[in-house]
Amino acid sequence: MTKGEDMDMDLDTYTLDGTLDIYKKPANKKTTGTWKACRFILGTECCERLAYYGMSTNLVNYLEKQMNMENVTASTSVSNWSGTCYATPLIGAFVADAYLGRYWTIAIFVAIYIAGMTLLTMTASVPGLTPTCSGDTCHATGGQIALTFIALYLIALGTGGIKPCVSSFGADQFDDTDEVEKESKSSFFNWFYFVINVGAMIASSVLVWIQMNVGWGWGLGVPTVTMAISVVFFFAGSKFYRLQKPGGSPLTRMLQVIVASCRKSKVRVPEDKSLLYENQDAESSIRGSRKLEHTKILTFFDKAAVETESDNKEAAPSSWKLCTVTQVEELKALIRLLPIWATGIVFAAVYSQMGTVFVLQGNTMDQHMGPNFKIPSASLSLFDTLSVLFWTPVYDQLIVPLARKYTGHERGFTQLQRMGIGLVVSIFSMVSAGILEVIRLSYVRTHNLYDEETVPMTIFWQVPQYFFVGCAEVFTFIGQLEFFYDQAPDAMRSLCSALSLTTVAFGNYLSTLLVTVVTNVTRSGGRPGWIAINLNRGHLDYFFWLLAGLSFLNFLVYLWIAKWYTYKKTSGHAL
Repeated sequence: MTKGEDMDMDLDTYTLDGTLDIYKKPANKKTTGTWKACRFILGTECCERLAYYGMSTNLVNYLEKQMNMENVTASTSVSNWSGTCYATPLIGAFVADAYLGRYWTIAIFVAIYIAGMTLLTMTASVPGLTPTCSGDTCHATGGQIALTFIALYLIALGTGGIKPCVSSFGADQFDDTDEVEKESKSSFFNWFYFVINVGAMIASSVLVWIQMNVGWGWGLGVPTVTMAISVVFFFAGSKFYRLQKPGGSPLTRMLQVIVASCRKSKVRVPEDKSLLYENQDAESSIRGSRKLEHTKILTFFDKAAVETESDNKEAAPSSWKLCTVTQVEELKALIRLLPIWATGIVFAAVYSQMGTVFVLQGNTMDQHMGPNFKIPSASLSLFDTLSVLFWTPVYDQLIVPLARKYTGHERGFTQLQRMGIGLVVSIFSMVSAGILEVIRLSYVRTHNLYDEETVPMTIFWQVPQYFFVGCAEVFTFIGQLEFFYDQAPDAMRSLCSALSLTTVAFGNYLSTLLVTVVTNVTRSGGRPGWIAINLNRGHLDYFFWLLAGLSFLNFLVYLWIAKWYTYKKTSGHAL
């Protein structure tokens, strides 16, 4: 066998993206990765999300009923905790990218997660740790409340190491240098989001029923057992996994580029960009990362890669003085992602209305299903989940093949096109909610029902707005997951995935800000306001029109940003 034939065999046998198997050997394409590994990852995610939503969906009731907290205190506590759950992924992502890699980060943080879930279950089932209750009133001690919050924040820390890593770890199972595997990666993100919603659907229906009708011990114990099952799923697939090597601290590398650029602020960047400093080997100098090709934007940072006489005099120039093109492009890639990230905040604000204003609107409508059963208005979010479960396979199996015929693109739509479609659909969700409110208020005026608690209009008229939100999620949230993974430098993928998750946190903050400002402005002078205490005397439709208008403006800004976005280009293979 010639040397050339031996190299061809290696190309066919092993991945070229630098991934290793669990034994730290080059990953074999035939025995590792792809769907044979992803089935374990998808099973892990489904169980983990079922456990998370099974505990969090009804958490406000647990704090209110078991811990005897007031409504506002319980609601604020849950909001603060939820915000923390979307902030801790930045910690987990940094640890994964810089030091441990995604596999070992998940393995360690899942132990913290299990500890938190177990402790929370104990606060609802172990005598002495559970509050004493007489009838419907419970009396929790300071220690019992403290123990509950220790458990909750252990869970928040645990989920911070899992959320940004699981989706990226699943995508790692597909080699970007292999066109067949690269095409399958897009389907992975669709099915990843699908199983999230399967878990959420079971949690919001079955587990919430257990908590309210059987007891909190069982209601929190089942999610804990489910979390344990997710751990079994994860480790069962270990021999099939491909592991990306950690590349060291990305924050340090980006800071080095900024410092080196400022030091050389008066240095002129050569016209011939091939003269910029780069590692001459096929591999990047950043462990686990392929080289990034030079882009013609943010050229100030190119100064960090300009070799000067003082650099040439040093045998090994300091990275704080001279950086490779790949290192410079890492920083540029993150900066390019930020405008796209910002447009996701408005979409997340629209998404957050399902748990707030949609519920308020539903409270004013007839919630009966038959003569004896009354559906809680918050439970209509189930139609959002059903919409996601409907649109995910439709998009993957029908829309993508059809779009591929017309666009010629391997994924049917580019990632930016996909997210843009979702932004448009989200406008329809606000328009749908606004039209329903106009009709509802017209009914109130016509029949003089201003002081009635509910209007004789079935709550199921809200289904379209939930259905539109679910459809928008399939396009924008899944597209965002894929986009931030794909456009992130190889050694920063967990960090960029965590960054995409923070749009949900900021979307909630934006929603809170809008509600606060609108309430203060529209209630001035003794007026009832748009979001009135008695919604029959308010104008909730105006708030929906405001969100629709902001979403439309956000879409126009997004189009402008997307038009000028430069996709990353890689070369060589990872070390």
